[in-house]
Amino acid sequence: MTSKLKHFAVYIDDMDRAKAFYSNLFGWEFNSYGQSDFPQIKDSSNKDAELIGALQSRKYSPLKEKIIGFECSIEVENVDTTIEAVIVNNGKILMPKTAIPYVGWLTKFLDTEGNLVCAVQYDSNAK
Repeated sequence: MTSKLKHFAVYIDDMDRAKAFYSNLFGWEFNSYGQSDFPQIKDSSNKDAELIGALQSRKYSPLKEKIIGFECSIEVENVDTTIEAVIVNNGKILMPKTAIPYVGWLTKFLDTEGNLVCAVQYDSNAK
């Protein structure tokens, strides 16, 4: 099985400020996806720009502490198997298997060092 970084999230306090910063810095553009405090990040303004991540309000954090850094999602073949492996290897599940409609299945967990990690199983039928 291969695992690959597929998505990242940046927790933010001020949406307009964060959008301006990343747009000016990297040329990122943003798509609305669901809630207004959770826009998708596109790597450019081109028509075929790739979706690479999301800006998201800190209220979506599964931790009480303020997350400083990017929350990364690793693509896995089976999120249920990954959850079992996290538990067996002394990690801590923070968010059980959750559907992201038409995207896939997501779980959030802490590794043995206290780092927040996400695992995603892509499945366009997830609801």
